[in-house]
Amino acid sequence: MRPLLTLLGAEFGDPRSVGVIDAAVVSELVHTASLHHDDVMDEAALRHGVTSVNARWGNTAAVRSGNWLLAKAAQLSAGLTSEAIPLQAEASERLVRGQMRELTGPDSTEERLSHYFGVISDKSASLISFSLRLGALQAGAPAHVGETLERYGEHLGVAFQISDDLLDITSPSGDLGKEQGKDLAVGVAGLPVLLALDDRSPADGELRELLSDPWGLRGDRHIRALALLQRSTFMDRTRAIMGERLAGARSALAPLRPGPPKEALEALCDFVATRTT
Repeated sequence: MRPLLTLLGAEFGDPRSVGVIDAAVVSELVHTASLHHDDVMDEAALRHGVTSVNARWGNTAAVRSGNWLLAKAAQLSAGLTSEAIPLQAEASERLVRGQMRELTGPDSTEERLSHYFGVISDKSASLISFSLRLGALQAGAPAHVGETLERYGEHLGVAFQISDDLLDITSPSGDLGKEQGKDLAVGVAGLPVLLALDDRSPADGELRELLSDPWGLRGDRHIRALALLQRSTFMDRTRAIMGERLAGARSALAPLRPGPPKEALEALCDFVATRTT
């Protein structure tokens, strides 16, 4: 997806410009590096339906290979537009910051939902907006176009992560390419979980009790929590919030010239909206 976004960003300039393909490669190298690191921290056994790097070769190899991919991305960025390295550095910094904030959780002065949106903006939206803007820059698109694509990418990235939260709860392991409820099992609270924890309805008391001890969600308790979430109102509320973000993404596209590239970006909003149904 990230290389595709880079190439779509380039369509708003000259897509035949030297370095556009390398820019797309950079976006995927940074993305793949982040997955290597994420899987170590999440103790994930699967990634996209295959054995994760850490499960196959160990945590040390996964971390070092992720670092190597980031180094290769920096080497390629050095041959691109002068703004490529600062953009990549900012995206990488946001990825790390988001992961660290997810690990530490909200501080005593921060609401859980505010913390959640800050985390997913850094962990997911940053790389999507970076990919779009890098492609536009490398293709010589006007600065305001790059800024517009960046705003679109921020909204789309947040919506995409929310859809992942839904899929973690609803999709069987074989369809999702990782264990069902993996985020829930390792104590990573997605949006439906946070909405459930903030709710005070007596009808959802059992669900709140289960979710209040995320590290105890093993075996039957994990299965029960998933079942309760799947048929709760929090799933529909999560879909509504995702829809608001997708509306923001569509609105951000308004200043762009009509044509196939813009239509493709609009179609991506449709894809995110329907991938959870």
